[in-house]
Amino acid sequence: MTRGTFSWEDLRKQARQLENEIDAKLVSFSKLGLGSTPFNNSSKSNGESAHLLGENFAFESVSSEIQQLLSKLTEINSQMTEVSASQAPSAALQHTLQRHRDILQDYTTEFQKTSSHLLSKKEREDLLGSVRRDIDAYKNDSGRNRRTDLYLKENEHLRSSDRMVDDQINIAIETKEHITNQRGNLKRMQARVNDLASRFPVINSVVQRINFRKRRDAIILGSVIGFGCILLLLYSQR
Repeated sequence: MTRGTFSWEDLRKQARQLENEIDAKLVSFSKLGLGSTPFNNSSKSNGESAHLLGENFAFESVSSEIQQLLSKLTEINSQMTEVSASQAPSAALQHTLQRHRDILQDYTTEFQKTSSHLLSKKEREDLLGSVRRDIDAYKNDSGRNRRTDLYLKENEHLRSSDRMVDDQINIAIETKEHITNQRGNLKRMQARVNDLASRFPVINSVVQRINFRKRRDAIILGSVIGFGCILLLLYSQR
């Protein structure tokens, strides 16, 4: 039936029917969330989680139904206004029309307040639940994190020891190369001294003393190097 074909009484009957439906829906809507428990436990059971999901679905469903009913009641009130304009002026008619407008306004305000309250409560409980889950996750991960920190520290200690050993090996290689070069120089010098000693017997005794001191220095140097290698090995095994 198209708009404008209803009589005043038909429109009033539809308005009262919609108002009764909206009133019942608002009562059910205001009771949503009353059975939900605060997040005072470490976790929720599967039944509680399913209950919350059901409440969320009910909130969306009832909220949509109320909005549709309010839209229909708004349309009926607009039609009643048009019909009243085509009739003879009457105080009773205007009072009735204003009464229906006030009821629509009251229902709209109540729906908005209830919806805002339920959304705020849901957001607050979601926040508390998120904080609780974070605390539980931290408790579960704390022991694992401590073990991980110990492993990381031990790994860093091993890496530092490896770097120190590598540095000591590099120093030993450079020292060996330096000693090798010095030995080559000494051999060349000894060859020249031996050549001179064969030519000058007086120098032969001097060369012998030099060779004796050289062997002594070599023994001392070898002892120092060996002692240093032993200390290096002992330090690397700590």
